[in-house]
Amino acid sequence: MTSIETNALNLNDIPLVTIDGEPTSLARYADKVKLIVNVASRCGLTPQYEKLEELQKTYRERGFTVLGFPSNQFLQELGSPEAIAQFCSTTYGVTFPMFEKVKVNGRSQHPLYAELTKTTDAAGKAGKVKWNFEKFLVTPKGEVSRFRPTVQPDAPEILALIERSLPADV
Repeated sequence: MTSIETNALNLNDIPLVTIDGEPTSLARYADKVKLIVNVASRCGLTPQYEKLEELQKTYRERGFTVLGFPSNQFLQELGSPEAIAQFCSTTYGVTFPMFEKVKVNGRSQHPLYAELTKTTDAAGKAGKVKWNFEKFLVTPKGEVSRFRPTVQPDAPEILALIERSLPADV
C-alpha cells in the first residue's frame, strides 16, 4: 500500500450518479473515510461484498463508508442498475452507497478513476485497474491508498489504515 496526497477538493468535485440515477459527488462524503471499490456481480471475487458490508456496519458510526462502483469493464456485471441493486441487496444485504456503472480503464474511463489510478499500489505500480474489486481508501484529507483486487477488504493493512484514519472509538 502506498499513499499519495491528492487534491481532495478535486475528487470531491467530480460529478457522480447514484445507482438510482441521482446526481451527486464525493463532496457528500467529504468528512468520511471512503473505501471506493469497482464491483461486479458475476466475478469470482464477488463474495468480497460480504466483507465490504461487514466493514460498512463495523465502522459507519465512526465516519467510514464503502462506495461501490459497478463496472462491466471485465464483462462480469449485470445489465441494469435495478438488477445490480437487487442482486447486492438480496444476495449480500448491501447497505453502502452504490453508483451507476463506470468504466475504470481506457478512453472512456470515468474521471474519478482517472484520478484514483494515479495512486501506486504496494509494489509501487500505478495505472490501470487490474480486475474487479480493486480498492482505493480515501481519507478526508485526500490521502489515497490503493489495494489490488485479491487483497481482501478485511486484510490487516486495510483495517489498520481505516483505524488510523478514523476518530477514536468512543
